[in-house]
Amino acid sequence: MVVEVIVSILLILSVIFQSSKTAGMGSGVSGAADQSFGGRETGLDGFLSKCTIILGIIFAVLSLILGAYLNQY
Repeated sequence: MVVEVIVSILLILSVIFQSSKTAGMGSGVSGAADQSFGGRETGLDGFLSKCTIILGIIFAVLSLILGAYLNQY
């Protein structure tokens, strides 16, 4: 359970430190959102995006394992 708490804290931090991908509600109408789709992320944002995906997968797997393990007892 300690590992899951650490992974969840890291997941929260990786989401918080990412920069915003859109300019707001009107960006979808004006076409500014096209820049955020299909482009490769580089630098810190790309690293944090990959970390978020990896940590999310790890968190889901750990949750399933813990749920199955605790359900036995």
